[in-house]
Amino acid sequence: MSAYFADIAIISLEPWSELSRMALGFITPDFFATESLINALWLTVSFALLGVALGLLIGAPLSLIYQSKFVSGLCAMVRGIHEIFWALLFLQLFGLSPITGILAIALPYGATFARVFHDILLQSPNTTTHTMPRGVDRISRYTYGKLGHVYPLVLAYIRYRFECALRSSAVLGFIGMPTIGFYLETAFRQGNYHEGAALLILLVLLIGTISWWVKAKLIPVYLLLSLVTLPPIGAVDGLLVWQFISHDLLPPGINGIAYGQIELSQGIDQFINWWQQLTFEQALPGMLATLVLALCALGATHLLAMWGYLAASRHLRGRLAANAGQLLLLILRSIPEYLLAFIFMMLLGPSMLPAIAALALHNGALIAYLVSRQDGAIKPSELYCPRFDHFSYEILPRIYPNLISLLFYRFEIILRETAIFGVLGIATLGFYIDSAFAEIRYSNALYLLLTTALLNVIVDIIARRLLAKRLPQGVVLGQASCVA
Repeated sequence: MSAYFADIAIISLEPWSELSRMALGFITPDFFATESLINALWLTVSFALLGVALGLLIGAPLSLIYQSKFVSGLCAMVRGIHEIFWALLFLQLFGLSPITGILAIALPYGATFARVFHDILLQSPNTTTHTMPRGVDRISRYTYGKLGHVYPLVLAYIRYRFECALRSSAVLGFIGMPTIGFYLETAFRQGNYHEGAALLILLVLLIGTISWWVKAKLIPVYLLLSLVTLPPIGAVDGLLVWQFISHDLLPPGINGIAYGQIELSQGIDQFINWWQQLTFEQALPGMLATLVLALCALGATHLLAMWGYLAASRHLRGRLAANAGQLLLLILRSIPEYLLAFIFMMLLGPSMLPAIAALALHNGALIAYLVSRQDGAIKPSELYCPRFDHFSYEILPRIYPNLISLLFYRFEIILRETAIFGVLGIATLGFYIDSAFAEIRYSNALYLLLTTALLNVIVDIIARRLLAKRLPQGVVLGQASCVA
């Protein structure tokens, strides 16, 4: 039904001509066209690594008190705002500084770590804790009694989150940060598809080979090198920061009251007029467009996840065909949704269709990849034959509930990504947020950011309750460690 309200028109007059040029660029990539390529790749890794490290320092302690409604609500609001929006906010304070990129990743990731670690810890059995002798200190009781049982899940999630951070770090280049995304946007926008294809291939290789170059013993070395090789951090003007917080972010009316420029009644009237105009002209239309786009993307993601799983299932395909399908899924899930939408928009024009296609391809590939890994652990009966009817009767019913749980959990991410596509010109909440920053209306931007976060919180609560009713509790908590 949401597709009826979606703007999915193809505006570009000759998409095939541009597509053929892109295809030629991918056939003949130029890996030597980009200056400072090694530095851009390393900064992409550095921002991601330092952002995840700082996010762990924030999220790990919060996970221990996440049962507090205040903490869980605050974390939900923080992670409901996309990294690009955090970066746009910090740009006003720190400019194009490494602090902007690192904090933009660390804050939402820290809030996500808090939620997921809390969910993982809930899966830990109490048997070890009950058998410990009396007088054991709390740290030992927690480390051996709780964390020891779920430590592999925690490490697996940190690794997955680092993969996400690499994509986020690359996307921050689209707003000027010196990561590989900056050169990707420049190359594609200027039509240098040979260079853009090479950069995209390198980004996919960087993410796809994480298991080869990210080793536990090397992480301290990477962290030290990241700190040493960061670009210079300019001086932070405290007066500018205070001006931004105490004046620029205050809405009209409240600003005048705080500084004694207008009377209380007049200030309240100004604030109400500002709130009404911003809510009915930007916030509500933006929320509606965001929900329509997200729901369309959710339906398309479901279809593509099913198709992707069918293409990568070893119980349905041969080993060679299944491996080829998993390789394709790896490539698609390694490309950030924002970058896919940017490329599709160049081909199809500015409508919701590029965003829907980008979200469905990336998230569908991710869900299909995770489900195909579960598929490999299933042992069929002796009577099983690799035919579609046998597969549909014996394998698919054992996989499908987890696929749906992954889809529900991924919807929160889809909604966050949907909002940022407004930066590309689609009339979601992100479009109005980006316009507010461009017009130096920071109070408008803050209100719209809070609206975005609140929308994500509401959707997350609804999705969790639906999952809790329809799926076993163990399935829900287990999948949170994979896709949150």
